[in-house]
Amino acid sequence: MSVFSAHRKPPRVGDNPVFRRGLIGIVLVLVAFVIVAPLVIIGVEAFSKGWAVYRDTITHPDTQHAIMLTVLAALIAVPVNTAFGIAAAWAITKFDFWGRRFLLVVIEIPFSVSPIVAGVAYLFVYGLQGLFGPLLEAYDIKILFAVPGIIIASMFVTAPFVARELIPLMQAQGRDLEEAATSLGASGFRTFFAVTLPNVKWALLYGVILCNARVMGEFGAVSVVSGNIRGQTNTLPLHIELLYHDYQAAGAFASASILALIAVFTIIAKVALERQGAGRVRKQANTAEKAS
Repeated sequence: MSVFSAHRKPPRVGDNPVFRRGLIGIVLVLVAFVIVAPLVIIGVEAFSKGWAVYRDTITHPDTQHAIMLTVLAALIAVPVNTAFGIAAAWAITKFDFWGRRFLLVVIEIPFSVSPIVAGVAYLFVYGLQGLFGPLLEAYDIKILFAVPGIIIASMFVTAPFVARELIPLMQAQGRDLEEAATSLGASGFRTFFAVTLPNVKWALLYGVILCNARVMGEFGAVSVVSGNIRGQTNTLPLHIELLYHDYQAAGAFASASILALIAVFTIIAKVALERQGAGRVRKQANTAEKAS
């Protein structure tokens, strides 16, 4: 046996040029037709009837109200779910308690349950015939077909995003740093803000960005609990559907362009955060190398 054959490395998947080019070609075709083409069509159709129609649609009171309601839902749901995600990740990764794995499963439920099913479930909880319906009606508290229902539904569908980004990272980091800070006399809050948070801030920001994008684009659960009342309980995705059903295609695409821009900015922010996080990790690795 020759030295060359003895040191020859086994072929890797994709080493064959035909296979590699074919695989890349399939991916590019799917990306072009499934992702890029719809975004291009949104931009083209949004301005198909001119700038005046686009401007009138965006500045219409119903569109403005839908935008403001969407922003309001995000301003409430995102901070609440951020706090929930941090608390859940910290509890699951830093402490041992009965039901820890069950809590992890419960956090993942919104990913496996259809948003429409979640919206229907809220009808049986807060609706007039629901579990708390008679009590809420007695005190004249309106949850469904009003802003509170939209916010609750938005919170449900986005609950796992922050926690899901933090839990794997905090599990990989372990508990050594927190235990060292505690042994030196640091309180729980000081340990969190001085030790835990700096180590997970990029994952936290990434989770917040994804959570915000999901809130603004949510349709299924919100469509069930909002009642689709024009100018009152319509978020931007619901307003787009309403315009389309009213045969105002240009207006629907104009409103959809706002969500498309949010998606583009979300991707840019995601890439920027990933580069920042990767850069910090490389810098810390280089520093540790030099120190050793």
